[in-house]
Amino acid sequence: MSAQAERKTENLPQWKKEEVDELTSLIDSYESVGIVGIAGIPSKQLQDMRRDLHGTAELRVSRNTLQVRALEETGLDDLVTHIEGQVGLIATDDNPFALYKELEASKTPAPINEGEVAPNDIVIPEGDTGVDPGPFVGELQSIGANARIEEGSIQVMEDSTVLEAGEQVSADLSNVLSELGIEPKEVGLDLQAVVAEGVLFDPEDLDIDIEAYESDVATAAARARNLSVNASYPTEATAPTLIAKATGEAKSLGLQAAIEDEALMPDLVSKADAQLRALAAQIDDEDALPEELQGVEAPAAPAAADEGEDESADDHDDAEADDADTDDDDDDEDGGGGEGLGAMFG
Repeated sequence: MSAQAERKTENLPQWKKEEVDELTSLIDSYESVGIVGIAGIPSKQLQDMRRDLHGTAELRVSRNTLQVRALEETGLDDLVTHIEGQVGLIATDDNPFALYKELEASKTPAPINEGEVAPNDIVIPEGDTGVDPGPFVGELQSIGANARIEEGSIQVMEDSTVLEAGEQVSADLSNVLSELGIEPKEVGLDLQAVVAEGVLFDPEDLDIDIEAYESDVATAAARARNLSVNASYPTEATAPTLIAKATGEAKSLGLQAAIEDEALMPDLVSKADAQLRALAAQIDDEDALPEELQGVEAPAAPAAADEGEDESADDHDDAEADDADTDDDDDDEDGGGGEGLGAMFG
């Protein structure tokens, strides 16, 4: 406590000293402390809000001068400038973002009265008002709504902005909104500012789209992982993928080079079998083939998952097929080529 603040406190009546002590105790007991606006909230509703916050946050309403003294004594001078009008102190161990989200979610729609300032544009929506034809259509038109009588009721022909944000509500507008059941304002604790770990947060800082933020973080993490994999930069998260990628590339190289490795033999045999079948499928004269190769069909196109490996295999197969066509033509010219091929497979 500063010397000046201490002197101010010494001059207070006893009940005010006790109130300041309770406020400072509240501030010192929590990680985050903020100022909330309570203007326009009925007493009963304020008590309900305080009860709903139980277990999450603690709300304390006191005289502004006493709240200022308590904030100064605890070193939270940054919040003093927000003590204006009808406000209270709110304290919580939650982070400021969670507090702001909870307070915003707890707000409820409420009617707006004559003389109040519109917090946002007031719009009367297009559609049937449900009101029978009568003087009410004139009341709607007098406040700027595009309304007329159609099909036995009063209809609003288009969305009509009847008051812009910041303007004062007239008696006529208040009556029309009440008749239509439109509640254009929200009632609740309005967070003005909050301090956590010495950092001051304004509502603009706390008003974030959580889902969009999480999506951005997930996208950034995925791109970082992709960069790490493509740059062959091993980390705890990417090492398994890099090992799997290297294993696949090594296997593909071994197959293309026909390296006779124990682990590759099943795939090499399958590849040779596919190439043999592709070649046999090009032979028009089945009698020139051994019985086990008669009627065989060319193998199906390779799966997309093995694209890198199979594309090269396909190229090799095409070359083999071209060679087979050429050899076949030569054999036809020479005569007796079928017997020679049959002997080769025999």
